[in-house]
Amino acid sequence: MEREAQDLGELAALGDSSLEPQLLEALGALDSKLKGMEFDLNFRGEYDSRNALVSVHAGAGGTEAQDWAETLLRMYLRWAERRGYKTDVLESTAGEEAGIKSALVEVKGDYAYGYLRSEHGVHRLVRLSPFDADHARHTSFALVEVLPEAEKNADIKVNPAEVKMEAFRSSGPGGQNVQKTSTAVRLIHQPTGITVSIQSQSSQLQNREIALRILHARLLERELGRRHEEMERLKGKHVSAEFGNQIRSYVLHPYKMVKDHRTGLETSNAAAVLEGNLDEFIEAYLRAQVAAP
Repeated sequence: MEREAQDLGELAALGDSSLEPQLLEALGALDSKLKGMEFDLNFRGEYDSRNALVSVHAGAGGTEAQDWAETLLRMYLRWAERRGYKTDVLESTAGEEAGIKSALVEVKGDYAYGYLRSEHGVHRLVRLSPFDADHARHTSFALVEVLPEAEKNADIKVNPAEVKMEAFRSSGPGGQNVQKTSTAVRLIHQPTGITVSIQSQSSQLQNREIALRILHARLLERELGRRHEEMERLKGKHVSAEFGNQIRSYVLHPYKMVKDHRTGLETSNAAAVLEGNLDEFIEAYLRAQVAAP
């Protein structure tokens, strides 16, 4: 790139105006290449290049919070579609009246985790509730968790004897049994107490395989958290409970604004953000992480 820049400088020094369009085009391409290389520095994490597992959980607030969780899920699915990533909803629990209580999505593509790790945290919504007869203003919360896909038996070694499996019948809304056989699977990692339940697939084998993948990812997350706490302890820094941090607010009334509380970035085009236009927020977060000491 230095050689390219030097060559362009020598051509510009000739003072030939007929070369100007060619020089401007080459300079623009060089600038884009540099910005791309600079942004690649954001992906310095050990697991950034991997697929991601994204889970969305409705907070307290009943139907309003469950509708907000479903809105967030749709936002991430549309963002992934824009980037050409493949998505698979591995598990989803519907709300009583509307929305979802929780959902788990696998996002496949280069650096899916590297991008989406910026979304981990609590997301807050302020709006006039469509579920309130008085159309009062409500504040709702949803938790988004993002895990890197773990490589089985490479990142985390799990002793099969320490994993207890329970089979149960998959159930639909209202608790009615939709299958006569026990195809749903619950895995319990006895040393840590981590529990994973999957009932979205038609066979017990498929549900077990998905549950194992999620269990490995959660154990990897636990190990990464332990390493982070140890590193911060050695540095003498206070370790905050990141799990509960509110990272972004989406205000739809009395004005429209989306603000990221970590970077200070905000926009009035809330509708575009909820349609999956997240790149500006993701990139601002990643650049801030690289700039941090």
